Amino acid sequence: MAKPKTRNWIQNHVKDPHVKKSKSEGYRSRASYKLLQIDEKDKLLRLGMTVVDLGAAPGGWSQVASRAVGKKGLVLAVDLLPFKSIPGVRAIKGDIADDRVVKRLQGLMDMKRADLIMSDMAPNLAGIGDIDGPKIMDLANLTMVVCEKVLKKEGFLVVKLFHHEEVHGFVRRLRTVFNTLKIRKPASSRASSSEFYVVAKGYKGCVRCCYE
Repeated sequence: MAKPKTRNWIQNHVKDPHVKKSKSEGYRSRASYKLLQIDEKDKLLRLGMTVVDLGAAPGGWSQVASRAVGKKGLVLAVDLLPFKSIPGVRAIKGDIADDRVVKRLQGLMDMKRADLIMSDMAPNLAGIGDIDGPKIMDLANLTMVVCEKVLKKEGFLVVKLFHHEEVHGFVRRLRTVFNTLKIRKPASSRASSSEFYVVAKGYKGCVRCCYE
């Protein structure tokens, strides 16, 4: 029998209007609407773009991006978990922290650089600051390492973060390596979640100061 906390989550998930909407509109997950709502405000996705989706499974963000960039664009999805194929999306199963996975990513891009990197990655949170903080920062720093390796100058970044003292410092440092930065909390993001998104534009090509 499921624990009360688990049962409540399942019940809330089933009743969630974005879950119902994703099923009726053919999206992989409710998370698709987070990207759609961010893009509505920030105009990130365009025809012909090359997009890298980190932590892509089950593919909701990749699905949105693929529809937006069209046949002349390219979406590369990276995740440790496999997921069903999506038209126009090239999936890489592996850990983005592994240099071999990064090299495979670069190879599929013909050694070109991405217009947009997006990450909806999230750690398993314990609700204890001293435990959660390092996990959050590890993913944040990893995303910036990937930017350094594959994001083009003037490129865009969308990354999920969670409220934590270290994270706020990280966001301040991000401002030094992107021309503009916005903080977003999409309507489809659950109010009970501490997650928020950073939308950064105009990559300057130097991120070392963000994670040293």
